[in-house]
Amino acid sequence: MRPNNQALKHRLSHDTEREFGGTLGAICIPVFLPLTVLYLICMSRSPEASVLQWPPPLPSIDQLWDPLAPVLLLGWIALHALLYLMPLGKVSEGLVLRDGTRLKYPINGFHALCISGVMLMLLLGLGAPLGYLFELLLPLAVCAIAVSFLLSVYLYIRSFWAPPHALALGGNTGNPLYDFFIGRELNPRIGNFDLKYFCELRPGLIGWVVINLGMLMKEVELRGSPSLAMILVNSFQLLYVADALWNEEAVLTTMDIVHDGFGFMLVFGDLAWVPYTYSLQAAFLVMHPQTLSSLGAATIVALNGIGYYIFRKSNSQKNQFRRDPTHPSVARLETIATATGKRLLVSGWWGLVRHPNYLGDLLMALAWSLPCGFSNLLPYFYVIYFTVLLIHREARDERQCRAKYGLAWDTYCRRIPYRIFPYIY
Repeated sequence: MRPNNQALKHRLSHDTEREFGGTLGAICIPVFLPLTVLYLICMSRSPEASVLQWPPPLPSIDQLWDPLAPVLLLGWIALHALLYLMPLGKVSEGLVLRDGTRLKYPINGFHALCISGVMLMLLLGLGAPLGYLFELLLPLAVCAIAVSFLLSVYLYIRSFWAPPHALALGGNTGNPLYDFFIGRELNPRIGNFDLKYFCELRPGLIGWVVINLGMLMKEVELRGSPSLAMILVNSFQLLYVADALWNEEAVLTTMDIVHDGFGFMLVFGDLAWVPYTYSLQAAFLVMHPQTLSSLGAATIVALNGIGYYIFRKSNSQKNQFRRDPTHPSVARLETIATATGKRLLVSGWWGLVRHPNYLGDLLMALAWSLPCGFSNLLPYFYVIYFTVLLIHREARDERQCRAKYGLAWDTYCRRIPYRIFPYIY
């Protein structure tokens, strides 16, 4: 018998485990993470670039605001909303929802990246001062933070008109602060326009590589040509973004889309955190140029290549197994049966550690920071943060899988004892 709406509301409201520190985290994170973004940008352009500098260099009001910033940011979001709606690429279905339906998603993010690239090249050819993004970085970050809060408020209010089956299992606790932060509605849409899916891989992710390009052009303005370190950072991160958009369909099976509601946590992460902290290495290199030897550059390229190979091969194997476990490339892999009817991979890349894709991700993250040298800790913020993020994400995944698969998960953990780092963790 299917539960009625009242029973479902009760289950959604009470049978959930609060994450990210619960109410305390929901209060602190929306305050301290925006301040962290602004702090990191200020540090990256200060002469010392020291995270231990006290008091930190505080920006003036003039540095935080530029009327061009909201025009650029909103225009950028509108451009990608238009590209999202264009009949490019194919349309794929997501996983089955609690009401038995599947949502449809346009797979055209890579098209949006290519069109954006062509437009940027045309602008550069026309003499547009793309290096001015360096001066606009703080005002753009302020605007992105403001847009994140406004969108989150809209999402929270509209979620009260959503049917119970459309709410995220962990986002309807009855605590308004926590629900605002974690997100009440799983897949908020305006017509066929999926807000979470759009924000996940479009304006922020592509905006990240545009900011990187702006930092490269600023270096050209200052020194006549881009440094090898800047070229490596731009190239590595462009490859990462292009890979994510080329394999856009894979995001439909991730925790963000399948499990998490769309609230401040994801909105801020997509629109503000990713473009303005992931571009930290490029911003750092503008004011703190580095010289790389040929051997050093080759070593960094090799490290990024190894990380990318592990990341891509393991993700492709997992996605292929989820889509079609009978495919020849995965059919012979060893698995463990679960009571849900699904099977857990225990061979191939997924027989090495429980999350080989995270291992590849972290190797790439280190390669992105190494071109910035060793004199400052600031460019390594991303590696440190990302390590903490992935360990936390792995722990969340562990809890969900243990609740879902029971004894089969215990068997799996005994078979694959290491989580991310072989023989270490």
